[in-house]
Formats: sequence, structure tokens, C-alpha cells
Amino acid sequence: MVYTYINHKEKIMLEMIFPLIGLTLAGAAVMSNDAVQTLGTFMVSNEKTPWWKLWAAASTVLVSTVLYSWFTYGGDISFGRLDKIPYITVEWYHALAPGVLLLLTRYGIPVSTTFLVLSAFASTIIFEKMLVKSMLGYAIAAVVSYAFWMILSKYLNEKKKVKPEHEKGWRIAQWCTTGFLWFTWLSHDLANIAVFAPREMSVAYLTGTIALLVSVLGYVFYTKGGKIQEIVIEKSSTSYVRSATIIDAVYAFILLYLKQMNNIPMSTTWVFVGLLCGRELAIATRMDRKVKKVFPLLAKDFMKMMLGLCVSIVIVLLVQGVS
Repeated sequence: MVYTYINHKEKIMLEMIFPLIGLTLAGAAVMSNDAVQTLGTFMVSNEKTPWWKLWAAASTVLVSTVLYSWFTYGGDISFGRLDKIPYITVEWYHALAPGVLLLLTRYGIPVSTTFLVLSAFASTIIFEKMLVKSMLGYAIAAVVSYAFWMILSKYLNEKKKVKPEHEKGWRIAQWCTTGFLWFTWLSHDLANIAVFAPREMSVAYLTGTIALLVSVLGYVFYTKGGKIQEIVIEKSSTSYVRSATIIDAVYAFILLYLKQMNNIPMSTTWVFVGLLCGRELAIATRMDRKVKKVFPLLAKDFMKMMLGLCVSIVIVLLVQGVS
């Protein structure tokens, strides 16, 4: 009887510990990997602004977004995007996924947190739907971005400085578009964190989750984005306020469109890479640069995406094998 009782207690403890470990790792990984892809241009173009001011602004949107979802969706902070992925008992192999993501983030690999984290919970059918929607998102972002920048580059020359009387207006526009993008992105990717939590969070659980996310976000701003930020910096003109503002606006509206399409989770990373891909090709075409010189840069990003997908598939096979 004692042996049975001890085992039962241990089981209950593990059922509490693994979700907390998974939530902590997922929060740290998602904020340090995907959040940089959303806030990267904002950080680069505001590098002279103290990091804590940028952190405070981003944290305000983060907390507001989480609370909005919590109140609107009855305690669920994922904006209902987990309705096809029911809550299950979190095991050690579920918590493994965000741990791998943290490792890949350390090496500057922009992998999809959606695939890497949710693949451990989603059925094969849902995983296939996530993959199809993400591929569609990549294609839409690349085509829209290419067409948009082919037209815009006729009128926008970042080599010419913004006139002093227009500088403040562009800064305000950029902060607004970044806030809109940050909200839209969170409405997609909070699911990658919330999958480890109860679908109806208590106030205490919600408070702890918000504290975790705000803390990690502070670290991201303090380190200026880390390794993932290098992908944003190496792209053309992302440090200029006008380009940063337009990139954020286009990215936000594409994410909003894909969010309204259905509740199937998708990779915002793939959309981000597709956006930059189309933009770089348009700039190369417009500036009469040899397009083939851009391909090594784009191919490197694409290969990193494929690496993340392969790791996700391995995790799916692992989970199916041990569960």
C-alpha cells in the first residue's frame, strides 16, 4: 500500500513538474527565437533608444494581448488556436521539444517553433495541415513582398535621409506598426507556449506565465536579439526607419490574413523568411544586381528552415514511438 501510495504521489508530482518545465522552456525559446523575427527590425532601427524603453513598450503590448485572449477565450491565452489540439498529460518527451529549440536558437538557427513544439502534441493529420498552411504562408509572403517592393522601390530610396520634419512621423508610424505586428504575431504563436498549460488558466497560473514571458523578453532586448538578430541585420536596409516600418506593416497584414483563414496553427517563421526572400529578390532586380548573388543568402535561410522541419519530424516519430 505504501509503495502504491508513493508511486501515486510521484506520478502527481511529475504531472505537475513536466508541464511547468515545458512551459518555462517554451516561453524562453519562443521569446528568444520567434519574437526576434517580429521585433528585430524594431530593435535595429531604434538602436539608439535605451533597451529598457523598447522592452517596456513591447511588454505593454504583450501583457495586454495575453489578458485580452484570457478574458475573451475563457482562460485560454492561445486565441483558440489549440481547439484541434486537446490538452493531454505532459510527459518528459513533450518538454524535450522546447529544450531542443533553445539549443538551436543559441546557434542562430531560425527554426519554426510551431513545428518544433506543437509537433509533439499534434496528430499526424493536424501536423500535415500545419505544414500545408505554413508553405502557403511562405509563398504568399514571398510573392506579396516581391510585388510590393518592386513598386515601392521606385519611390523609396533609403540612401536619402529622412527630412527632419518627417522623422518624428516615421518614428511614430514605426512604433504603431510594430505594436500591431507584435499583437498579430502573439495571436499566432502564444499557442506554442500555451500548449503546455491548462486551456483554462487560473489567475495564479496566468500571473506566473506573464512574469516569465516579460522577463525573457527583457533579456532579448538587453542582448539586442542575440544570434537570431543577425539574420535581420544582414538583410538590406532593415536598419532604416522607413523600411522597418513598411516591413512590419506588410508582415502584420499577412499574418492577420492567415489568422482569419482558419484556426490551424502555422509557422510565422516561414512567413517571415518568405517576406525577406521576396524583398531581397525585388531589391536585387530593381538595382540591376545579379539575382544569383542573392541566392546564397536566401538558400542559407531556407536550409535552416528545412533543418528545423527535419528536427520536428524526428520529434513526431519519437513521440509516436514512446507514447
